[in-house]
Amino acid sequence: MKIAFIGLGNMGGGMAANLAKAGHDVRAFDLSDAAISAAKEAGCTTFGSAREACEDVEAVVSMLPNGGIVKSVYEGEVIGTAPAGAVFLDCSTIDVATAREVIGAAESAGYDMVDAPVSGGIAAANGGTLTFMVGGREEAFAKAEPILQAMGKAVIHAGDAGAGQTAKICNNMLLAITMIGTAEAMKMAEKLGLDPQKFYEISSQSSGYSWSLNAYTPLPGVGVESPADNGYKGGFATGLMVKDLRLAMEAADSANAAVPLGARAASLYEDFMGAGNEGFDFSAIIKTYS
Repeated sequence: MKIAFIGLGNMGGGMAANLAKAGHDVRAFDLSDAAISAAKEAGCTTFGSAREACEDVEAVVSMLPNGGIVKSVYEGEVIGTAPAGAVFLDCSTIDVATAREVIGAAESAGYDMVDAPVSGGIAAANGGTLTFMVGGREEAFAKAEPILQAMGKAVIHAGDAGAGQTAKICNNMLLAITMIGTAEAMKMAEKLGLDPQKFYEISSQSSGYSWSLNAYTPLPGVGVESPADNGYKGGFATGLMVKDLRLAMEAADSANAAVPLGARAASLYEDFMGAGNEGFDFSAIIKTYS
């Protein structure tokens, strides 16, 4: 399949490479020369603009920084350039309202489109083991699913347009809350004289079980290998967590949803990022409890 891929950053680069590895003809575009070079090495054909990349394709996949850019790229360059019958897959994490607006514009122009944000981080993007949460009509999902399967381990249809973004921001709000709780519990146990590894062995097999503890242990040398064992580099950056929490707070306000723990988690991560930790993995927040 001939697929345009727009946005070759930390996540998009690996995703485009996996599509090429699966045998697709990937036509890639990014504003970064380094990203373009990496895409060429991964077997993609590169172009000088999103518009050029979208000509004569069957699908367009995007992984972009925010909703404003997604709206600009699709309404300014993709819609009307990609052939009739092409399916659009936006894998960016953006606000629900913009996702629905862009999908509406695409559908009005005769295209199928889904919002398909991801969970899994850079390692999963490179390894092709992402989880995709997909919003859109059944017909659009049916077209998008085989493409997403080449980049992930799970592809879940969450509902209508915007449902993928809703699932993503709610999931990451929960992740932020549980990571902070895990960090507090681990440091409290340590300060009370309990060996951190013993705490991990006990809590990971009892009611304290959580993904943050069991699969992403935030203390170096304890539990499973994680970014904590690499100086909190790689993984899911604090700046990205803050972005998702801001989106979650905006969505909560719009829906009049009570999220006191989510709001507190957002405040703590804002403070942590403001202290110069934007580029460190979000699990590094455990350092504030030292």
